[in-house]
Amino acid sequence: MEGLLFISGDEGISLGDLAKVTGYLKPAILEMIAQLKEKYQQDENCALTLLDSDSVYRLATKAQLADVMQHYFEEPLTTPLTQTLLEVLAIVAYKQPLTRLEIDEIRGVQSSGSLQKLTARGLVETQGRLAVPGRPFLYVTTPAFLDYFGLTTLDELPELDKNLQPEDLDGDIFLRALQSRQMRKESLENEDGKTPKSNG
Repeated sequence: MEGLLFISGDEGISLGDLAKVTGYLKPAILEMIAQLKEKYQQDENCALTLLDSDSVYRLATKAQLADVMQHYFEEPLTTPLTQTLLEVLAIVAYKQPLTRLEIDEIRGVQSSGSLQKLTARGLVETQGRLAVPGRPFLYVTTPAFLDYFGLTTLDELPELDKNLQPEDLDGDIFLRALQSRQMRKESLENEDGKTPKSNG
């Protein structure tokens, strides 16, 4: 139960979905939820709390950690994007719109924190919800993303290898495509900046 709450991230997971995935009856799930909530409340060394909103449950950090959490997400926009953030950003750029769980499946790890950081920087935003149980958010890139990489439209993104198989679509492939585009752009800029040689 705790694992499902963790991977559901910011969207949370509904009582119905918990029942469907685990096979437990709803009264049993509610009892386990209550036990988890009590465990988090009683353990002063635990950073987590369990939130309930209209029978949708999600894990969150305790209120007393708010200042630390806010500081974590308020990195200056001048700070370069990390490898992890670039990887998540590249996946969103090429596969948008898509849910956080779809990003997690491609990367093989949880991406909730990275998406929050990219959203805080204005490079990614939510655009509606997927019409499935739980109605997860759909993530897309923003105009600021285009500006960041010197693009006019998404059509200018470098093409991926057309022979790629589904199992090859890991985050590194998306990242390499973006980095390749950036390197070509810098190379062109360097060539434009060279002084033409004299013929005489």
